Order: sequence, then structure tokens, then C-alpha cells
Amino acid sequence: MVRTTMEENFQEGTLHFLSEFVSGQHYPPKEIISHLIRQILLNTQQGEILKDTYMLLMKIQMLHPANTATVGWDWTLLKYIMEDQEKPPGRLLFLQYVVQTLEDDFQQNLRLRLLQKSIAKKVLSCDTCFNNVKEVVEWLVAAVTGVGFSQPQEQPQETTSSSAEARADHSSSTLQLASTDQAEVAPPAFFAQKVVLLLQRMLSIAVEVDKSPNCSSCKIADVIFPFILNIPLRSQREAFLNTMESQLLRCKLLELLFQHSCDMPTTLPLSLAKILYFLNHSSVLLQYQDETPTWQRWDEMLQYLSLLLMSYQNVILDHLRSSLIDRMDLIIQKAKPKLQDSDDISHVDIQLKVEDFISRMQQVLGQPFPLQIMEKLSLFQELFLIVTAT
Repeated sequence: MVRTTMEENFQEGTLHFLSEFVSGQHYPPKEIISHLIRQILLNTQQGEILKDTYMLLMKIQMLHPANTATVGWDWTLLKYIMEDQEKPPGRLLFLQYVVQTLEDDFQQNLRLRLLQKSIAKKVLSCDTCFNNVKEVVEWLVAAVTGVGFSQPQEQPQETTSSSAEARADHSSSTLQLASTDQAEVAPPAFFAQKVVLLLQRMLSIAVEVDKSPNCSSCKIADVIFPFILNIPLRSQREAFLNTMESQLLRCKLLELLFQHSCDMPTTLPLSLAKILYFLNHSSVLLQYQDETPTWQRWDEMLQYLSLLLMSYQNVILDHLRSSLIDRMDLIIQKAKPKLQDSDDISHVDIQLKVEDFISRMQQVLGQPFPLQIMEKLSLFQELFLIVTAT
């Protein structure tokens, strides 16, 4: 009966009979799931059918999680939908479904210690299909900046500072299941924020799926770096960095950014000493679309330096340079973080570097310092003291 309704393109009938059929004991074959995605979710204009199709796909996914043999979408389809100028109404729901299948399968194979057999290994591996990862980066940049990014029809594009803050406040759990009501009538700000979070999750999976997160994060950061240099608005750069789920990837990207802007690049490995070095040797070489006052540029630099410090702390304490499998063992063994000689920083070192920075700023900005600069500098110093204490 299901196949008959499919042949007759009777979408309501297909959804009805499949909903009756699917249970813990019964599930449709791959070609029927593919039909739900391609012929209904991505090929209908009716809101109720969209919602019903998405909920049915999620029900099937919950009862019978997809794997490499049963997954109903492929990268060619995802690429087409992400770059399609016709903006199918079901695109956001489809992306949510894709990320959910990736996430569920990733977690299942992680428990089995078989990440090499995951869907993510097949489509998001930096070792075997790095071009796919590059495309995720391009989609992410387009979603953050709105340049070349297809928004839902009937609504103008706009990026506001409040929407950037909203993106920064979202946690990774937000991307699990959005309301289909919201997705159906998603305004541009919600649509873009949601896509950004979903794509950031994909990048986080790409960092972790291979045996060396350290190597993968370096490769991905190298791809992102020229994009981040040319993002014109501070709110957009902050949205990109603050929504980045992988602390290791954020660390690598910010290290590249500061190393690039150093008057005298250093060969130090990433460490507390290198972060202090950046404080006194980095300038601001980002692109600015408007006539941004000089002090605001330094304010942004201090903000990113604090972000780098916090990310580095997480990388060290959580063993994020090790593979996920090794990391699980390290956590079970309660292993101590691996520190470097250049992580041994005293309170006097911190105070001296901050004083040097203040002298440097006096030459650039004159007196009195803007209050925001002093607040950012004070926050950075406090964070550094906390990090060295732990």
C-alpha cells in the first residue's frame, strides 16, 4: 500500500500508511526513506506535509538509527540542497535531519569504538573526503555573512548585533530538534542562526572523526583562515567564533589569526607564553567595512585573546588533542593534563606583560583609555591568573 501511494504521488497516503507501519519491530527500507526525503520533504510547498514528513523521519531515526548501509541521503544531495537557489521550504528540516543522523551514528560507533565505520567517516573525514569539509566551511561563511546564502523567500536579509549575540548564546544542544513550526515560518535571522549551529556541529564532528583531531583541526583552520580575515563586520566574526563548537578548532584558528598579525612572528608552540607574546606583538589586520575607531579594533583583539586563552585551557584540561578513543581512556584513568615548559607562567610575568601592553596602547591611543579597553584588559589578566592557578 505504501508503494502504491508512492507510485501515484499520493503524499498524504504515503505518510499515513508509513506512520501506521513504523514501530520498534518494523521499519521501511532505504529506498522508501530516500523517497520521503527527496520526493516529499524537499519537494513540497505544503507546511503540514513538511512537518508530518519531518516528524516521521525523526520517528524512524529514533527507533532505527541510520548507518552507512541504511542512510537515505548522500553528499551530492546535501550539496545540491545547500547551494540550490530555488530555496526549497524543507531545506532547514532536511539539514536538521542530516545532522541528527550524523550525530546518532557517530555516538553509537564511538561507544563501540568503531568510528571508522560511521557515516561521518564516509562524508566528513579530513583524511579521505576533505573537499566535503571545505564545502561545509563555505556554507558556514555564507550563512554568517549572508553573502551567496539563500534565505527563505518573501523576507529580506539582515544581520544585526542582537542576532549575533543570540548565536553566541545558543548551546550545542539547540541544534538537536527545532520546532517544525519555527522552521516552517523561519524569519531570516532564525534561519541563518540555525544553519550556523548545524554546520558548526558538522565541523566539530569532522575534527573528531579521524584518529588525529590535532591534524584535522589544523587542516580545517587553514581553510577557514582566509575567510575569517575577509569577513567585514565584527558582529559576523564574533558569531563565527562564538558558535564554534570545537574548542580545538577555535584554538587553532585564533592562533593563526594572531600569528598572522604579529610584528615579529614567534616559533613558540601554542602555550600560555605564546598567548602572552601575542598580547605584546599583535596588531589588528582584519578587514573593516566601516570607519571603525582604532580603539574598537584593539578592543576586538583583546576579546579574541581572552577567547584563545579560554579555548586553550579547555584543550589542555580535556585532552582535546588526543583522539576521542584515547581521550575516553585518559578520562577514565584521571590522567593529568600534559603541560609544556612554556605553560609555566608566573604572576609577575603576567603583570609585566600587561604593563608593557598599556605602554604600547598609550602610544597608539593616547590618554585617557576608553573604559571598554580597560575592562577587556582587566578580564584578560584575571583569566590568566585563574588559568595559571589551575
